[in-house]
Amino acid sequence: MTALICGSVAYDTIMVFPGRFSEHILADKIHMLNVAFLVPKMRREFGGCAGNIAYNLKQLGGDCYPMATVGKDFSSYADWMKSCGVDRRYIRRFDDEYTAQAYITTDLDDNQITAFHPGAMNRSELNHVPTDAGIRIGLISPDGRDGMLAHAEEFADARIPFMFDPGQGLPMFDGPELRRFIELATWVTVNDYEGELLSQRTGLAPAQISERVEALLITRGHKGSVVYLQGNRHDIPVAPIAEALDPTGCGDAYRAGLLFGLMNDCDWETTGRIASLMGAIKIESHGTQNHKFTFEAFRERYRESFARELHI
Repeated sequence: MTALICGSVAYDTIMVFPGRFSEHILADKIHMLNVAFLVPKMRREFGGCAGNIAYNLKQLGGDCYPMATVGKDFSSYADWMKSCGVDRRYIRRFDDEYTAQAYITTDLDDNQITAFHPGAMNRSELNHVPTDAGIRIGLISPDGRDGMLAHAEEFADARIPFMFDPGQGLPMFDGPELRRFIELATWVTVNDYEGELLSQRTGLAPAQISERVEALLITRGHKGSVVYLQGNRHDIPVAPIAEALDPTGCGDAYRAGLLFGLMNDCDWETTGRIASLMGAIKIESHGTQNHKFTFEAFRERYRESFARELHI
């Protein structure tokens, strides 16, 4: 089974300020803010939701295509994808744009100041869900607004079941638009904050949303995750971790685990635990695409984490 993962492909430039923003930003001068921070530590990571999810799914051995729009500076990311075995046939390049990029500055208290340039991502509606490529499951993650709307309709028209993962793109949509996504989707996945916002904008409680899809999944960080099935709640435990180094990208790793479970016809108890373990593996590594493992090692860690076997 092959998955099509619609979403962003982006560069993340991460800078560390060895101080505290609060010591340099004066509350009574916030209306005339003009500050500069010396950042001696900086790294550039490959990111974006579609890129991250595809990377994690390939680590598990899943077959997938990321679908995204990128810019003239995509070459180094393309080389990275090739080295990871990620198929780029549905990534469309625009030479008059830059690839989406986030510039993130973090201080000693883990506060962050982020600037995001969407670049070519804003042309995502010019990519279309292929109907003749053997796609059997889809995912819509944060992307250009028009693209997310169009791809949901295209998945539905092609009768391809898909997961709606609005993420940080959720505030772009009003209540009727979000209700339409839910109507078209087969599964919905959000974190606890996004779940609250989704309920507020649609007027639907989690149990009500779950009655309109096959499953609603809500992640809750260190508290684990919840699967709502036809209004009934099922709790999924977290997987133990050795050391929490970087939570960035854990949600994308979790969603790759969900896709992998669905692609292998696992029940939700197993699928949720696969996703939970993927998040745990990711948090033990800096960056979103730097962790590596074999499937046999994953299977063994699954057994150790949950005291049960993974029969895939």
